[in-house]
Amino acid sequence: RCPAAAGAVVRVGVVLDLTSDAGRKSLTCISMALDDFYSAHPNSSGRMHLSLSVGNSRGDVVTAARAAEDLIRNNRVQAIIGPQTSAEAEFIAYLGNHTLTPVLSLAPVSAAFVPSVAPFFLHTAPIDSSQAELAGAILDMFRWQTATLVYEDSAYGASILPELVYALQGYNTRVITYVAVPIDATENYLDTLVYNLKENSTRVFIVHMLPDLAAHVFQRVSVANMMSDGYVWIATASIGSAVDSLGADRIDDMQGVVTFRPYVQSTDRLTNFNSRFKERFQQENTGIRNVPNPSILLLWAYDTAWSLAAAVYKYKLSSSTPGRTLLGAVLNTTFDGLAGRFRLVNGQLQLSTYEVVNIIGKGARTVGFWTPESGIFKNFKDINEKGLKQILWPGDLTVAPRGWDVSSTRRPLRVIVPSRRGFNQLVEVSYSPTTSTPIVTGYCIDVFDVLMNNLPYPVAYQYVTFTDIRSYDSLLSLVYEKRADAMVGDTTITTNRMDKVAFTIPFTDTGLSMIVVLKKDSSRGMWIFLQPLTSTLWITSLAFFFLTGFVVWAIEHRINPEFRGTPWQQAGIIFYFAFSTLVFSHKEKLESTLSRLVVIVWVFVVLVLTSSYTASLTSMLTVQRLQPTVTSVQDLLRNGDYVGYQRGSAVKYWLEEMGFHHKNMLGYGTVEEYAEALQRGSDNGGVSAIFDESPYLKIFLSKYCEGYTMVGPTYRLGGFGFAFPIGSPMVHDVSQVIMTPAVQEQMVQIERKWFGNSGACESNSGDNINSSRLGFSSFSGLFLITGLTSGLALLVSLSIFGYQKRDKLRAEASRTRSISLQWLHTWIERLGRKQEGEHDRDGHGSNQLQEDG
Repeated sequence: RCPAAAGAVVRVGVVLDLTSDAGRKSLTCISMALDDFYSAHPNSSGRMHLSLSVGNSRGDVVTAARAAEDLIRNNRVQAIIGPQTSAEAEFIAYLGNHTLTPVLSLAPVSAAFVPSVAPFFLHTAPIDSSQAELAGAILDMFRWQTATLVYEDSAYGASILPELVYALQGYNTRVITYVAVPIDATENYLDTLVYNLKENSTRVFIVHMLPDLAAHVFQRVSVANMMSDGYVWIATASIGSAVDSLGADRIDDMQGVVTFRPYVQSTDRLTNFNSRFKERFQQENTGIRNVPNPSILLLWAYDTAWSLAAAVYKYKLSSSTPGRTLLGAVLNTTFDGLAGRFRLVNGQLQLSTYEVVNIIGKGARTVGFWTPESGIFKNFKDINEKGLKQILWPGDLTVAPRGWDVSSTRRPLRVIVPSRRGFNQLVEVSYSPTTSTPIVTGYCIDVFDVLMNNLPYPVAYQYVTFTDIRSYDSLLSLVYEKRADAMVGDTTITTNRMDKVAFTIPFTDTGLSMIVVLKKDSSRGMWIFLQPLTSTLWITSLAFFFLTGFVVWAIEHRINPEFRGTPWQQAGIIFYFAFSTLVFSHKEKLESTLSRLVVIVWVFVVLVLTSSYTASLTSMLTVQRLQPTVTSVQDLLRNGDYVGYQRGSAVKYWLEEMGFHHKNMLGYGTVEEYAEALQRGSDNGGVSAIFDESPYLKIFLSKYCEGYTMVGPTYRLGGFGFAFPIGSPMVHDVSQVIMTPAVQEQMVQIERKWFGNSGACESNSGDNINSSRLGFSSFSGLFLITGLTSGLALLVSLSIFGYQKRDKLRAEASRTRSISLQWLHTWIERLGRKQEGEHDRDGHGSNQLQEDG
């Protein structure tokens, strides 16, 4: 197909399934594209023109390959448009690479089909994996935590898997079930598959498959009543792009589906093409009536043919390497086509905007748009208006479904509870004397009941008890196999268990500790009198004794004869006076008001210190002190002591990791056995320490408070959690409830109900082990007061002295060369000298001199 006055001809092959409606429509669009191009370029005489050679694939991969090979070898085509399916496209792509023939295909292919693998393959439709980010954004918008992916079992269907997983990592969402649907699936096969989907609690489904298979799947889904209240169906663009061409019966089976498709802006050119396409297709296929508007796939077919014509028209092909020249020409061709801007990057058509549509009634209604830069927004002209317009969900619901159901069969949840001997405060199973029905009680049960009552929706559940327990792992296997909906009890979270079930966040304190026996500490020691005060407080007290003595001496020695004498005598007076205040036996009479103030404050400090010291020392000498028999794990390992653990728990594994030999580890099942083993000790068939998790040790201490204590570091562990099947949305909701302040307060009350005040027992034990000693921080305020008082008194005294003797100091200082140094020397000398003359005349000194200090 080329104008009459054509120049050189470039043969282009077309491989389509002409037995299908889609194949015939694609051929019509390709032919119309060439006619329109050359009509728009009437002055193309002498230029190269395209000539089409058509091969019929008949929907078969082998037939398509033979048709392509025949076109390349016999018809000498220099490029191929088509085919329509992924398998055919990838097969012909390798043929094009081998023969250096560009292949322009609209078929969905894997994202791994990159130019380095198939350089002569050009994908002129957007790659489907780009929709993964959009699907994740929709799930995140409605806060759906889990989803099931139903995809076509083909290279095309599987192509979205890695991209979808990667995209959902950026949101708080994940796909928990992947269901591959064979292309040739029978009705019975689909019914079984749909039934299995209905058994899951997840109600959000992502469908990624070609329109024909999708129509069959949705038809069986509709029969199974899964297009009703509570279900969410999100279909990818392969379905959204074909909605306008689907029959009325197929549309009826998809009511409420949310899908998306590349956005095509309505233009006069597009409207004109739609009417011409319908008319021409009816002419070429007589007997067909009511032709719908061409789908986006047909618009891309039109633009693909236009791109080839434009490339050949603009660029001169090399006779030696026409394939490479034509490939480069198409890659460099850009224009505004029917479907939008045509531009290939790395052999892939670039698409920037998706349209989100809701299938309602006889077609689809636009509810929003999405771009990688702006996310989801309602109006194409205002990207700042985020979100989607009103969506009509399956079952004609206007409110977005929750996305999951507590029970797929609407029955109460089967919550399994372990029945065991020992530690009944956590979980206890008893039986009614009249009906013999099990009664489940305990800390874990009360916590679970509170959490269920605080969920934002009602949950019906029933406890199922198990008495024949090999291990907790065997019960968790029931949850993993979905024979039970949850497990409630003292179930420790471990990495191995997390591979089988999903745990809520811990609802107990986490940690591994050890309990040991307390023994009387009869040792007193000859230096026990030093223990009431810390070394810092001893040193500080001594320093202030000396400071106070020095300050009193500095104020009194000039005016008080009792503070004078030889230097050694004055030093002795300083020490004696300072320490005599300790027993309030100082006999020196103070003359200065300032020194009296200093002594009064210091005596008060001494009174407080001595009283506190006496009380602390009395406590040490009279109160019975207890010390642990073992203080660290290293002591146990060094001595080769026996240690105990709870039978059936993971503590045994953790002890082996610490370095304990299995022959030195003994298992016990009750708190009574713990106490008996600790009392016997390692030398008498017992143990030196019991290792267990914090909740079990609290139970032990609540019953055996006296004589035992928790020592050593606490090793962080997983704690207790409630187990659900992997992917259960209840894990997220229950974990959120655990973190609410109101529920936290209720859990504290439940802990007190079952464990008592075991925390007080632990603190009391610690008090016995470490008698309180008096530290500097307890008296820092007193030392600050006496320090400030002494400093200010000394400063005032020196100021008064300097003021009274200022004339003499100036006269003596003026005789020397260095006025400042001599003045200071003279001032200090005067300070240390008695009041000459004045004391000689007045005996003990005048009243005025008494006030000099």
